[in-house]
Amino acid sequence: MFDKILIANRGEIACRIIRTARRLGIRTVAVYSEADANAQHVRQADEAWPIGGSRPQESYLRGEVILDVARRSGAQAIHPGYGFLSENADFADAVEAAGLVFIGPRAASMRKMGSKAGAKELMQAAGVPVVPGYTGEDQTPARLQQEADRIGYPLMIKAAHGGGGKGMRIVRSQAEFLPNLESCQREAANAFGRDRVLLERYIEKPRHIEIQIFGDAHGQVIHLNERECSAQRRYQKVLEESPSPFLTPELRQAMGAAAVAAGRAIDYQNAGTVEFIVGQDGQFYFMEINTRLQVEHPVTELVTGLDLVEWQLRVAAGEKLPRSQQHIYSHGHAIEVRLYAEDPEAGFLPGSGKLTRLALPEFMPDVRIDSGVVEGDTVTIFYDPMIAKLIVYGQDRRQALVRLGAALAACDIEGPKSNIGFLERLIRHPAVVNGEIDTGYLDRHLHEFIGNAHNHAADTRLRAIAAVALRLQEASTPARQATSPWEIADGWRLDGRGASPLRLQHGKADIRLAIAGHNGDYQVTEGETSTRFAGMRLEGGVLTGRIDGQAQRFEVRMTADNITLHDGERRHLLTRLPLHRLEDEADSHADDRIRAPMPGRVVLVPSRPGQKVQAGDTVLVMEAMKMELVLKAPRDGVLAELRVKEGEFVEADAVLATLEA
Repeated sequence: MFDKILIANRGEIACRIIRTARRLGIRTVAVYSEADANAQHVRQADEAWPIGGSRPQESYLRGEVILDVARRSGAQAIHPGYGFLSENADFADAVEAAGLVFIGPRAASMRKMGSKAGAKELMQAAGVPVVPGYTGEDQTPARLQQEADRIGYPLMIKAAHGGGGKGMRIVRSQAEFLPNLESCQREAANAFGRDRVLLERYIEKPRHIEIQIFGDAHGQVIHLNERECSAQRRYQKVLEESPSPFLTPELRQAMGAAAVAAGRAIDYQNAGTVEFIVGQDGQFYFMEINTRLQVEHPVTELVTGLDLVEWQLRVAAGEKLPRSQQHIYSHGHAIEVRLYAEDPEAGFLPGSGKLTRLALPEFMPDVRIDSGVVEGDTVTIFYDPMIAKLIVYGQDRRQALVRLGAALAACDIEGPKSNIGFLERLIRHPAVVNGEIDTGYLDRHLHEFIGNAHNHAADTRLRAIAAVALRLQEASTPARQATSPWEIADGWRLDGRGASPLRLQHGKADIRLAIAGHNGDYQVTEGETSTRFAGMRLEGGVLTGRIDGQAQRFEVRMTADNITLHDGERRHLLTRLPLHRLEDEADSHADDRIRAPMPGRVVLVPSRPGQKVQAGDTVLVMEAMKMELVLKAPRDGVLAELRVKEGEFVEADAVLATLEA
């Protein structure tokens, strides 16, 4: 076994690898960018070395710098984690050439899988089912259009190199093909450095089911059963679980055998994942092999009781696989969701900023937290905005979902917006509860999971409850003269009839209310509707009492401006607004300006000053947090000016273009 390893990664996966290495008595070397100088993986490793600037190209993608650190630090092996250099065959070769061990598959296996096109041909030869498509070398638009017409629509354009949902488009008609091809190639080139694509038949309403495989240097390849990842948004996995609620024992056995055959076809060693799409008829087709550890590997660990990082280290050190296929057992059910700094109601726009509060259920039974940040850390604009992975275990799927709901309810994030509310709605949706979700369901029914899907913004009762919580919070503020009713901010009036005005934002609604009463008994009025409260108490962040005669309980969290109410199933966010709004004189010109929604780089400027545009026309394309953001004209008009050029880095809210009538 190794004495010291270098981890060529950051964030939660680096922290995850450090935990296992420490348990095995292996010293760890971290590397970090300028933005990560104070990151948790830097603090947790035995030693840490700087490798460059904040952008990945300036640090975590600089293989030669990382190799130099490995040599100078005395590391014997390099663990690439996932992302960055983890599936870069040239880097794996360079590690071996430097006399070090690459903790992952051999470069030859990676090269066979590094191209989705080549992988598909190889799998077809090995007897693994594949989706009909085109993987040829001729990448001219005319040839690709011809092949698309041959395959038929709908079809999928996929980047031949890379993953993570980048460089993928569904095309449903001939007219849509070329615009989607150009966008897909551009995104692939930006993300992976190569713009080659492949085309394949699009399977309607498929399930995404992947098989975890492991191989060693002694010729053994086994599988550790499946994970289902069908809950996806724009090809990004949202919820992962094991076992799959869709598979029959016969289908599980067939897919496991196919995954092992795929691994043997490329002489696979170390951890890998064979991804399949499964039609509603149970037919399954090979998609790709991810030649690395997956983000969602913890669900496999919870149901098998195995440490996959330990297996990686042992296999890389030349040991045989710790177990044979007949000794792989699964028990219970595990589910993982990912907490992100993103705004679901703004198209899941990635966020950044300081985590002023981060409370996660670390000590809740059967709940596992994998995170690379703590309260006070900053989610930067340069990397994936994941805050943590939340993984739960139950004796069965129903129990796991219940525990996941309780774990999410215990999470509290302040600073950048997060997707917690979205996840709470997701896990209670009938399509998820009944195990019926397919890979396109979220995109087809997104309105059911975000915003006012349950008409909560119009719920006067919730706003009244928020008003009472605010009143009780104010009443708990120490008075200068504790015995004087004039000094207690609980709404007491000499004649008992006083009502205080209040203004709240609930969703997109701007609401005015009036609250009267004191000492736990209140009446809140909104328009013609009144809600009565009796015996209300706010203690330890829990609001209890009778609302229109019905006893209820809410968890309440308040900041200077925001009130979050949690009813045991989902959270509701309201914002306290000033009673008198000062109109911004510039509001009348707001639609004339196209602003950067977040920091990023301008990658495409297809428009020119003086050009006529219609509402919805593309004006600029930005790249931020590994995704493309298309900025469109907010109204019809003429482009008065374009203030940026392609390749330019811009700050959030910067004015990039202006319109005139």
